[in-house]
Amino acid sequence: MGHRVVSILLVALQLLACDGQSSSQLVPPVAAKIPIELTIHGDTRIDNYYWLNQRNNPDVIAYLEEENRYAENVMAQTVPLQEILFVEFKARLPEKEETAPFKFGDYFYYLRQLRDKDYPVYYRRKGSPEGSEQLLLDVNELAKDHAYFSVSGFTISPDNRYAVYGVDTVGRRLYTMQVIDLETGERLADTVENIVPVFAWVNDSKTFYFVRQNLQTLNYERVYRHTLGGTEDELIYSEPDETFSVSVEKSLSRKYVYLNVTSTVSTEVHVLDASDPTATPRLIEPRSPNHEYQVTDGGDRFYIRSNDRAENFKVMEAPLNSPSRENWTPLVEHRSDVLLERVTAFRDYLAIDERANGLTRLTVLDRSTGEQFVVGQAEPAYTVQSSSNYEFDSAALRYRYESFTRPSSVYDFDFESRQSTLIKQTEIAGGFDPDNYAAERFFVTARDGAAIPVEIVYRKGMERNSETPVWQYGYGAYGAVYDPWFSATRLSMLDRGFIFVLTHVRGGSELGRQWYLDGRQLKKKNSFNDFIDVSRYLIDQGYTSREHLYAEGGSAGGLLIGAVANMAPDLYRGINAGLAFVDVVTTMLDDTIPLTALEWDEWGNPSDDKYYAYMLSYSPYDQVRAMNYPNMLLTAGLHDSQVQYWEPAKWAAKLRELKTDENLLILKTDMNAGHSGRIGRLQALRDTAFEYAFFLNLEGILE
Repeated sequence: MGHRVVSILLVALQLLACDGQSSSQLVPPVAAKIPIELTIHGDTRIDNYYWLNQRNNPDVIAYLEEENRYAENVMAQTVPLQEILFVEFKARLPEKEETAPFKFGDYFYYLRQLRDKDYPVYYRRKGSPEGSEQLLLDVNELAKDHAYFSVSGFTISPDNRYAVYGVDTVGRRLYTMQVIDLETGERLADTVENIVPVFAWVNDSKTFYFVRQNLQTLNYERVYRHTLGGTEDELIYSEPDETFSVSVEKSLSRKYVYLNVTSTVSTEVHVLDASDPTATPRLIEPRSPNHEYQVTDGGDRFYIRSNDRAENFKVMEAPLNSPSRENWTPLVEHRSDVLLERVTAFRDYLAIDERANGLTRLTVLDRSTGEQFVVGQAEPAYTVQSSSNYEFDSAALRYRYESFTRPSSVYDFDFESRQSTLIKQTEIAGGFDPDNYAAERFFVTARDGAAIPVEIVYRKGMERNSETPVWQYGYGAYGAVYDPWFSATRLSMLDRGFIFVLTHVRGGSELGRQWYLDGRQLKKKNSFNDFIDVSRYLIDQGYTSREHLYAEGGSAGGLLIGAVANMAPDLYRGINAGLAFVDVVTTMLDDTIPLTALEWDEWGNPSDDKYYAYMLSYSPYDQVRAMNYPNMLLTAGLHDSQVQYWEPAKWAAKLRELKTDENLLILKTDMNAGHSGRIGRLQALRDTAFEYAFFLNLEGILE
């Protein structure tokens, strides 16, 4: 009996209320229809589920909870499978896992996490990685009375005496600032609520900068200076333009604090003297449309990564006393086939994160001679990037490497010998052998001739045919790139015969800046077409069939999957759309919704009729219509600050109203989490087990 027939029987058994469930438990919830007219540009849309945006309405909470009960009941048959998966996931965790220690001053800092604990513990050792261990912060103890708990932005003072960090107990990404004395373990009285966990210390180790956000739009808009023991914080900068956000960072040289003001495609940088606790910001270069630049320094000069007449960016130098654009001189010229992503300045070298032909690489430049050399890699699909560099005088570059088949590894690249030394590789317990798996990389030609990069991973010995289950993943927004990453949980799907496919649709920056520009605003549909064209290629080339192809994406990737579900529903057996941004037009017309104004550069502002018409033509929620859809798992977070919970909720309600099939539609809302989902590791593993079980159940795989 084929997978298809087995799965149909499983669904039928569910609908017959197996395991003692009553038939009423398996009746999908029906949301009330309360029509509201939304009119702009002479066009009126009727939104029957607009009311679901009332977070404090008991009827809304009741509906979400009813959907959760329905999801639990429909998936009841998979509970043993979920437990099997969870046990597998946990078995791959080492009893004790530590991060590679990084040097900061006289100390080496690292995190440790135990297999049976949800959260890490912060430690340090003085003098060397073998020095006496000192416990700094046990997040498990802090979190024990909270359903949700997150520590973020742990930032150490220059003298290693204090650390400032943010705590979020809701999931809304509204943090409370806390400071601890690292020598005594005492938590100081210095506390500020509703902050962004991004900090930069002044060199006196008593003063630091932090960021606050607009509590309605959640935009990062103000920079303050805080002095330990002080009662009032000094406002240093306030950004009036709601399409820009602010952040702060300390230079590796410890000479400056950079105040970065950014929108999607424009940047402005201010610099503060890190040795002066009363410094005022000094502007590097005023913002201008479509000019992005980032600044760092080598102690004696500024280095600027800029796209001024350089689509893929170039590196410029500027004097410290007059760093405006007319004084920039070229150091690394623009190349049409290489995207410059980041520059890290050490005393004697520059490390440049680059991307060529869709793959990451690291180039090192000798500051005294100008000589450049590449840190070599060998696999067909991998990720390499600079990481955890905190010492300006370092003789080595710390970088991270991983691939689909090799766990994340931390290396030090010695500048003089040009040799890499493995410092730490993530341990995968449970008998993992990387040689049991294989990865491939190839390009698929899209309908307009574009070459789409694709990477796949599978267990060796797996046969490719029309019965093979394939799990296709995509994102494609903001110029962000999902490079190949190792996943210990993914092994459970590969071991059960799935091929995982990473599809680099336009809207990311895999093939340079133009690859991003060709997938945003009025070219957004390229992202959807790319994904669909790769799906068709996989079917045509015999990797799988429509009965065994699955699609997944989250957040803006959920928009991708939602659009694809409307445009080519017959290609997929099932989809998993996590925290999906699907109510595009309504959200982008409402600048009271968090982060809307910041997003106009990415999607367009529908107050302009040309953007309105284009966005409306692909908005997944607006384009739901009476037709057959794949089996669908939709997830949401009640406290999500990035994609409001009501977008997936409205989408589910409208799909239930209009879809003409009997396929599964599940909406699962985490009532205690936000956009990042569960922060506790073990709870996150259970969520992953639920999602995997959704696909596996459709394949008739229940063990």
